[in-house]
Amino acid sequence: MVLRAQGQVLRAAVLGSPVSHSLSPALHNAAYAALGLAQWSYVRREVTSDQLVGVVSELGDDWRGLSLTMPLKEAAFEVANSVTDVAREAGAINTLVRRPDGGWDGANTDVVGIVRTLEHVDHEGSAILLGSGATSRSAALALVELGVRDVVVAARNTDAAAEVVALLNQHGVAAVHVPLQDWARSPRRLVVSTLASSASATTGEAVGGRGAVLAGSTVLDVIYADWPTPLARATRDAGADVISGLDMLVHQAAEQVRMFTGLNPSLDVMFAAAHEAVAR
Repeated sequence: MVLRAQGQVLRAAVLGSPVSHSLSPALHNAAYAALGLAQWSYVRREVTSDQLVGVVSELGDDWRGLSLTMPLKEAAFEVANSVTDVAREAGAINTLVRRPDGGWDGANTDVVGIVRTLEHVDHEGSAILLGSGATSRSAALALVELGVRDVVVAARNTDAAAEVVALLNQHGVAAVHVPLQDWARSPRRLVVSTLASSASATTGEAVGGRGAVLAGSTVLDVIYADWPTPLARATRDAGADVISGLDMLVHQAAEQVRMFTGLNPSLDVMFAAAHEAVAR
């Protein structure tokens, strides 16, 4: 099996810009070590959207997989020779897997990462989705898979929010768009925030003065850096059970390891590596 070929170095990496903050190397390298894949190497590489096609075209056949972060999730469609249905629907590719013919398969592991993070949550069929970017579309598909049937999409960008609403409607989910600042006026049992850190503080302020308005609710904030975020603190103060994006990161990375190597990694090992990296 080529993945265990003696003496052959096999490479993978996370690409993006900026990418220096990424915890993916810690997660992947810990997983490879635990699987006994000493010949595998996983690094960070700073790559912009304009550079992606050129960078990928220069990679040798020792490169087996690529993790993609912003701003490459949409640009990756120019690179992928095939695209999974989930990635196409989400309009976002965060994973490229080397094909036997040397091409690349485009996939989206953000959806499965969110599903596995929230599959234990009792959402009672409804949710609030904050944001309307590429990760929001992935979150929308995850909510569909989780059985949510009623979604409020709270976002600033009306046109982008309309696309998320349409995506949910296509799957039989009742969805409406509301201004981002109004998101907390009609609480739901589940809130998924795909907002950038720059929007966290003002979005959290929408909960202020409402008491325990989110008591019994669960909030997933996909951000994992500088935790807790202002939104996480505000929703926790309002009674919510808050989940860090670190959980989603580990679950989606575990799926990437499986796709790259064909082996199932240890979640315990990857979570330990994630918490150790955050502590540093």
